[in-house]
This record gives sequence, C-alpha cells and structure tokens, in this order.
Amino acid sequence: MGGTNVWDAEWEVSEEQARRLIGRQFPQLSSKRVKRLGWGWDNTVFLIGDEYVFRFPRRTIAVGSIRMEGKLLPKLEAYMTIPYPKPLFYGETSEEFPAPFLGYTYVPGSFPIGLTEDHRALSAETLAIFLRRLHEFPVQTALKCGAQQDHRNLTDIASRKVKLEGFLSKVVEHLSPEESGVLEAYISSLQKDRVETVNALLHGDLHFKNMLVNENGIITGIIDWGDLSVGHPACDLSVAYSFLPPYARSDFFETYGGADEETKLLARLIAVYIPVLILMQAVDDGNEAIAAEAKSNIMRALSD
Repeated sequence: MGGTNVWDAEWEVSEEQARRLIGRQFPQLSSKRVKRLGWGWDNTVFLIGDEYVFRFPRRTIAVGSIRMEGKLLPKLEAYMTIPYPKPLFYGETSEEFPAPFLGYTYVPGSFPIGLTEDHRALSAETLAIFLRRLHEFPVQTALKCGAQQDHRNLTDIASRKVKLEGFLSKVVEHLSPEESGVLEAYISSLQKDRVETVNALLHGDLHFKNMLVNENGIITGIIDWGDLSVGHPACDLSVAYSFLPPYARSDFFETYGGADEETKLLARLIAVYIPVLILMQAVDDGNEAIAAEAKSNIMRALSD
C-alpha cells in the first residue's frame, strides 16, 4: 500500500502481471515481449514489443487522468508538432487489477540527461512552436473531455514559496553550499503572492523525464500526458528556464508569441519547483543520475 510520499504506489504492477492483463484483454498482443520501462508518480510504464507502451495507474488519483487522456489525447493530433503517444488500447478494470489502463503508440527516444547547453538551445524553436499550438487548443473542448481547471492552484506563488522552503530543508544535504545558497536566495526574493489567472490547455508536467531526444539531442517526443489540464501557460513555459540555457530564452519567447513579466516569473518558479520535487524522489530512490539532472535543471532555471 501507499507510503508517506506523494510518489509512493498503491498498486505495483510486475512485468508478468502486465503481460497477463494485456494478453487477456488484447489477445493480439499476447505474443509480444513485455518490458518495464520505468515509473512516475502516477503510472508504471511497459514497452510491448517495439510498437506500443502501456501505462498502469499506481495511485487512485491517477485513474481519472487515464480516462481523461483516452478521451482528449486523440483530439490533439491536429495541434501537435512534436510526436506524442496516441491511445489505441483501452484496458478495463478487472478482479486482478482495480483500475483502467491505456496502451499507446511508442515514441522512441532518450531522456535529455547530460546534454550540453548548445544541444539544448537547438530545440528552443521546436519547443516554442509546440507549446504555442498546444495552448491554442479550445479550452472548452478540453474541459468537456474531463480536463481539470487549475486544480493545482498554479497562480498561488505564496503557498508554493512556503512549500519550497520546506523542500529545501529536505534536500539541502544533497546540494553544495553554493547550490543551496543560490536556491535559498531565490526563495527569499519571491515577493509577489499571486499572478492573474490565464487559461490554456497544458501538458501540465513538462520536465526532462517527460521529454525525449534523438541521438543529436534534439527534442523528438513529449510523453506522459496524465497532467493534461487547463491553467496558466507558465506551467509549460517553465521549460524555457529548466531546459533551455539563458541565451536561448529570448528566441523561445519570440517564437512562442511573447510572455509578460508575471508569466515569466511564474514560469521560472515552476522550473525550480518541479525539479526540486524530482530531486527529492531521486534521493529517495537512490537514483544519482536523475538527482544530478534535477540539480542541473534547478541551477539552469536560476541562471540569467
């Protein structure tokens, strides 16, 4: 059962269990190899053959997102300028597993871990165009498909600042004195309590573990759409700070279509906040590579 961290699972699915669940509901896939690719806070992910990916919820809170993805993701195709997983197989609850699950087209690529700053800059325009089109998707259509509206209260800077202060106390021993000093100074500098509400369809969780690159370090896929929601576009625009080097940000925002100072303020905050959470989980999991990349994201976000 679930533990004390927000990423602890209520349901763990093994490769053998995934093979049985998929084979019973989709017998045409029963002969294909099943390999666990990894897991996030909400889902465990399996590669089926070389063609499909299946995601099984790890927590009750993820069930609604799986159902929403199944309805909304197919409608995004005309807006997408970067490959993304398209739902093809809709698994139902059963006695063996108490939640629905989804099978998607497989999007190949690697996580953008350890890229040079110049490699990152090569994707500035690609990411800006992708987000501009995504944020143009009709909000009302998304809501009708079950997307939640600002369920994380994204515009509340004050409460996020308080949480960051608490997170810092948990990860400070895993940061250098210089890193912890930069982060502490940034948190202290946050004076604005809230920004104005803006509504757009968001990927909602756009960080390095949900982005894929090719062998040249170019963005080739965006995965894990379980946080599709309606809210402030700064949530997604945070990649301008966490992923891109400072010298590529002006081109990014120019291609995207501009962003006011409030949006940039919130985008930078989220670009720090999410990697801090990823760092906390990586430390808990003992994953040094992910922890190092998360710290790199935090320091990049705080660089001008």
